[in-house]
Amino acid sequence: MFERVAVIGVGFMGGSFALACKEAINCQVFGVDINPEAIKKGKDLGVIDEGSTNLENIREFDPQLLVLATPVRTFIPISQSLRHVLSPDCIVSDLGSVKGKLVYRMEEILGERFVGGHPIAGTEKAGVENAIKDLFKDKRFIITPTQRTDLLAKEKVSSLWKGLGSLVEEMDPYLHDFVFGAVSHLPHAIAFALIDTIQKLSKEIDLFRYSGAGFRDFTRIAASDPIMWRDIFLENTQEVIKGIDAFIESLLLLKNLIEKGDEKALQEYLAFASNKRKNINQ
Repeated sequence: MFERVAVIGVGFMGGSFALACKEAINCQVFGVDINPEAIKKGKDLGVIDEGSTNLENIREFDPQLLVLATPVRTFIPISQSLRHVLSPDCIVSDLGSVKGKLVYRMEEILGERFVGGHPIAGTEKAGVENAIKDLFKDKRFIITPTQRTDLLAKEKVSSLWKGLGSLVEEMDPYLHDFVFGAVSHLPHAIAFALIDTIQKLSKEIDLFRYSGAGFRDFTRIAASDPIMWRDIFLENTQEVIKGIDAFIESLLLLKNLIEKGDEKALQEYLAFASNKRKNINQ
């Protein structure tokens, strides 16, 4: 399918993708990262075959597929640099969790060969040393084509991800941002905010010393890469704010029920949430 694959961003996600590709399609992988240590680690660990801190060096590798695995707000400047480096036949895709207008901006730069994609997989860990080759198996991969997307390029990207063991699903770019603004970006925002809240309440005693399993489970994702999440929040601002506003409304309702001491209504509120959570993925 693809004999030569380039990955820009040799971190946890890019490294996991590289390992998965090497195992599934036995391809050569060229990595690019601004951090020379990431390139060195990637080569030492066998995640990539060759690498560079210079985008221009991709030209000699001549990839058939290039995948962006950097923070989403770097996509535009990187693509502008790539436009004069890649061969016309090279397909470009990404692992970013924001699509919407970004997909259309990428198409303006790279043309119909750009195929937006988002693997619904990951952890709070960062760094190529934490890459997991089976990260994408049995996980959804959302492909976000437009009317302009080259059909053959889309089919090749879709087939690759199916070969990696992912469950491929197509979605409109803007619908994608609404969906994952609610079920992914909002939970991360809440987790970050909860850490800040506990810090503010820790004026007289360090409350973090007494955190139990529930708190640690709930806030696990707050340990995620702050640069990556800064970019996600700023690139999907409208949907993130919509989610935060809806959450505030629900939290205020809960606060009101507690203040009123309305046992019946409070129990119904909690029971609905409890039952809904138990039925997820059933």
